[in-house]
Amino acid sequence: MTSDATATETASELVASRVVVSFPDELSAWGRDQLTAGRFVNYIRRIHDEARAGDEWEEFLDVGCCGDSLTLTLRVEELEPEGATTLDGDTDVEFVEREGSVHGGWCVQSADGPASTTGKQS
Repeated sequence: MTSDATATETASELVASRVVVSFPDELSAWGRDQLTAGRFVNYIRRIHDEARAGDEWEEFLDVGCCGDSLTLTLRVEELEPEGATTLDGDTDVEFVEREGSVHGGWCVQSADGPASTTGKQS
């Protein structure tokens, strides 16, 4: 017979072959490119060694030289196989949309950026 402690240890050691992470559907196409870039996916695997459905991660997306920051809330939707809680370098990271908006200090200098409040054009 297995003790509860042993069952808990076994479950926490089960490595996910896949993790599904959702992002707000208002994220721009450029933001999606940053999110799904290999460097960001590798970062997710390195920084989050454990995950459970419902976990929310506040992550920074690079906006390059044209802005200040974009902090995005990512949510763990699912892990496979069921019961897995550990991520490693071989875990596939899949991104899906969920309803939501993007908030934060993203001030990208482009025609798609926020409207001027002074009425002046630079």
